[in-house]
Amino acid sequence: MNTPNNKRRKQSQEKIEKVFIELLQTKELNEISVTDICKLSHLNRSTFYANYLDVYDLADKVKEKLEEEVKSLYADETTKKYNSNDYLKLFYHIKENQLFYKTYFKLGFDNKHSIFKYDTNLAQKYFDDKFIEYHIEFFKNGLNSIIKLWLKNGCKESPEEIDSIIRSEYAHRK
Repeated sequence: MNTPNNKRRKQSQEKIEKVFIELLQTKELNEISVTDICKLSHLNRSTFYANYLDVYDLADKVKEKLEEEVKSLYADETTKKYNSNDYLKLFYHIKENQLFYKTYFKLGFDNKHSIFKYDTNLAQKYFDDKFIEYHIEFFKNGLNSIIKLWLKNGCKESPEEIDSIIRSEYAHRK
């Protein structure tokens, strides 16, 4: 029986996702076929289609998985409704899951969705509640660009160094 949480199904999904992420490192999304994925994962097409509608659905599921992982990093803050502005745990997660984040950015999901939450309360304080929308865009794109560069360079700098770079941009605020 192919129930949603059975072990075999989860193993198949993990194999498919792993192969998909590996293929994305050398190909564009539109160049990847279900046949490629099935051949490399040693699974049947029926197994693929039992889990995903197509390659684009698979890409969405990979995105959702990453977003859920990032949300779980800040679950306590979400539950208690506060923002610690602690990016260090995010940077550690990125360093430990580089291929996953490279895939997220390569698929362009950072342009459509944001896994990062902007502290609008802090922005209102720093910027007198003016032009918050612009500050959000500036911060989000700056943070994404730093992370992309860090990933491109193999995450050579420590998470603490990347955190320091981000914090230095806001160090002189009142």
